[in-house]
Amino acid sequence: MKIRKPFVAVIGAGQVGATAAQRILEKGLSDVVLFDVVQGMPQGKALDLMESAPIEGHDKRIVGTNEYKDVAGAEIVVVTAGLPRKPGMTREDLLSLNAKIIKEVCLNIKQYAPDSKVMVVTNPLDLMTYLAFKTTGFNPERVFGMAGVLDTARMRYFIAERLETRPGEVNAVVLGGHGDLMVPVSSHSTFKNKPVKELIPSQELAQIEQRTRDGGAEVVALLKTGSAFYAPASSVAEMVKPLLSDEKKTLPVCAYLNGEYGIQDIYFGVPAELGKKGVERVVTISLTADEKKALELSAHKVKQGIEELKSLGLL
Repeated sequence: MKIRKPFVAVIGAGQVGATAAQRILEKGLSDVVLFDVVQGMPQGKALDLMESAPIEGHDKRIVGTNEYKDVAGAEIVVVTAGLPRKPGMTREDLLSLNAKIIKEVCLNIKQYAPDSKVMVVTNPLDLMTYLAFKTTGFNPERVFGMAGVLDTARMRYFIAERLETRPGEVNAVVLGGHGDLMVPVSSHSTFKNKPVKELIPSQELAQIEQRTRDGGAEVVALLKTGSAFYAPASSVAEMVKPLLSDEKKTLPVCAYLNGEYGIQDIYFGVPAELGKKGVERVVTISLTADEKKALELSAHKVKQGIEELKSLGLL
């Protein structure tokens, strides 16, 4: 089956990758090439997804492959390859294991899809995105990570659950590193344009903020084997749309910072405008003193991770 341009390549046909491919197809966003090193797995999942097309009513196509050369010509390469977290494991515990995988993946992206935009989903997200940037040598606007859309969605849901309302009526902002030191920005969180700080007592709101930080770990603890994949896959599709359509949508993105928010030379969760070029601009918002302090602490943690990558000889 011939794939039509523009198309999205998904590297890694596990739970996140395959479900992201499903979301992209069923939303009618683009054709998909699904890659994995496991023989038969991407081909089998691609066939299963194509057999659902008559029922779902879309006309998009997907092929599975074990050959990196088949990602040639991709508009966007979504990188989900890597090991998932296990109970009790932090994202940072995954650092050395997944860094080697991401380095190999990105060398192949550089060879076969040198004009693509690269969206990293693999954890620890901020560090893997920085590693992808350094390994590919692409301009920073063409390399970015998916985390903020997911973190924000979790916070929106938790707020909606507390207010007993539709999650789509809640807006929230989460900045910083994707992990324990992410920064939920309640000063910019609203329900029907009303600040949630006026609707939820501060103690309860603090609990929601902490649950947002622990959102991934909560799912891991419940599943016991594996980690979240439905919400991450939806988050990937949410980012793919403006990258293909050039609708210029502002979303929370793990983007390269070059002085914005007073932070230099790291990938970090911030609001950013996405379009055909990738991250077209970083959007700055006002922060309280406490939020600024929390953001600085989060950035410091990411910088420590970069130094660890260097010490491992991976940068």
